[in-house]
Amino acid sequence: MRHGIFETVFRRSTLAESLDAVVAQGIHCLQFDLSSAGIAHDASNISEERCRLAAQLLSARGMTMSAVSGTFNMCHPDPLHRARGLESLRAIAAHCRFLGTSVISLCSGTRNTESMWHPHPENGSMAAWNDLLPTMKQAAKIGEEHGVTMAFEPEVSNVIDSAQRARRMLDEVGSPALKVVMDGANIFHVGELPKMREILSEAFALLGNDIALAHAKDLDHDGEAGHRAAGEGLLDYAFYLAELKRVKFTGALVLHGLSEKQVPGCVEFVRSKMG
Repeated sequence: MRHGIFETVFRRSTLAESLDAVVAQGIHCLQFDLSSAGIAHDASNISEERCRLAAQLLSARGMTMSAVSGTFNMCHPDPLHRARGLESLRAIAAHCRFLGTSVISLCSGTRNTESMWHPHPENGSMAAWNDLLPTMKQAAKIGEEHGVTMAFEPEVSNVIDSAQRARRMLDEVGSPALKVVMDGANIFHVGELPKMREILSEAFALLGNDIALAHAKDLDHDGEAGHRAAGEGLLDYAFYLAELKRVKFTGALVLHGLSEKQVPGCVEFVRSKMG
């Protein structure tokens, strides 16, 4: 298991300068955002040249790209929105080999049309699930076609708001190209913090063999709450990381939800907990 970070934490005028700032913190593993390479969110201007340049900048610094973000609202009530998202996802998947990564991170989405990370009272409905399922199936098919893993993250504000619903989605899609992003700070509904170890243990029992990427941040209350920097909240990191080790996760543990000033302390904290 290696510690990594979103390179967007280090905002500089060029990607090269951002990467230099990351390396200066002793971090050599990234979850990448295409905007850092000048690529639009909808991937409308993605190209082999732009992707190869980004990969070359990472390689020159001994860095690896553990995943690239491909998030869109996979359960948006407008089918045209979902179709456009899949079109962008296909373009990203086709260029992953030039970026030097084989994992695309996804968000299962919400019925909330303002933000894909905000809750909505209809997220638990069958209508929402029935819109999400075929979208996820198509995403997995794109992954299969391009040799890329699609990894969605269970989050309490989304349609896939628990390990149980994540397991259900994995089983119903039934594709080896579909995996999950594990974030221990995002799976506690209101009133569940007293059962933290029980809930984490169940999540790893259900999803441990299907984790493509792990996130490291924190929470200071339950519900829609995982917005604190790692080590600055209530998450039982010793147990969280022990569970990652128990399921033999060897990928990247990616820091996010933090400011640049918080990076040194969070890196030290995570390293100490990783052992």
